[in-house]
Amino acid sequence: MTHELKKIIEAHLEANANGLKTVLATVVALKGSSYRRPGVSMSIREDGKMIGAVSGGCVEKEVYRQSHSVFETGIPKVMTYDGRYRLGCEGILYILIEPFQPPSDLVDQFFRTLNERVHFKMLSYFEERDVIDQRLGSIFQFGNVSFPFRSGFQKEEEFQVFEQRLSPCFKLLIIGAEHDAVQLSSYAALTGWEVTVVASPSEEKLLTDFPGAKELLAIESEDLSGRSIDEKTAIVLMTHSYVKDLKYLLALKDERPAYLGLLGPAERREKILDELTERIPDIDEVFLENIHGPTGLDIGAETAQEIAIAILAEILSVVREKKPISLRNKQGSIHS
Repeated sequence: MTHELKKIIEAHLEANANGLKTVLATVVALKGSSYRRPGVSMSIREDGKMIGAVSGGCVEKEVYRQSHSVFETGIPKVMTYDGRYRLGCEGILYILIEPFQPPSDLVDQFFRTLNERVHFKMLSYFEERDVIDQRLGSIFQFGNVSFPFRSGFQKEEEFQVFEQRLSPCFKLLIIGAEHDAVQLSSYAALTGWEVTVVASPSEEKLLTDFPGAKELLAIESEDLSGRSIDEKTAIVLMTHSYVKDLKYLLALKDERPAYLGLLGPAERREKILDELTERIPDIDEVFLENIHGPTGLDIGAETAQEIAIAILAEILSVVREKKPISLRNKQGSIHS
């Protein structure tokens, strides 16, 4: 959800520069089932433009209608949306709608925290009923420092508190610059991941060659170490060169990403791993076990776009610790 908040804050800065007010709507509680879970947010500009979503599209019209009074009065409210009679989801949503006027120090700290890739919290103070009250509202908490979403807000300890711990944006490191890397970059960015592409300087690639990518590193394998690879980072190795793939794996041997995918058939993977262990006999078994090759789930993918979907699906299943199955065969609720 961090990447959604990032888009909301960026959209607010644009709206503010154009003299437009913004309100924020956050799902703070849920009874029953819903398309999305508590913690999701969307922003609404006074010209009607909406960024993000709190459902699949059915609830947003009512949120927009309810936001009018918040624009007019500046007073937050909680609205309830009973989906048992209007949606396929049999749940009641409690949505906090509040003026969104983040001060500059909040914005600066937010983006600083994202760059430092550390966790932070969002706390929303609300009541589980339809209510309009100046004391409703949300704050960001960075370590021991709190920033309210609007000036003058004082949290009310008697209210219910919805607290969510927000992680750094998930990061995808794509090593390779062929056509399939372009597709993977585009699809990953649409998912909300921060994408970094690694390409050899000799390929003379530009950042604009990779839609959605945040960063292009024109480096060789020996310069890859220490590039902010953490437990919220996935790596896909897709240079289409056996020698380059081997060199990059050697450079990554001390890293522990959330996922490491290797493009190419199983026979090629085994050959690379055999040579890798010959060169480094004492290589950590944890590193080897985390190599997923061929990368991706078996969904019958043929085109570069379909292969990108298969790769993203496997990364999600590994990171979320889920065994892929058809939802029609899943017992119980969809969400954990």
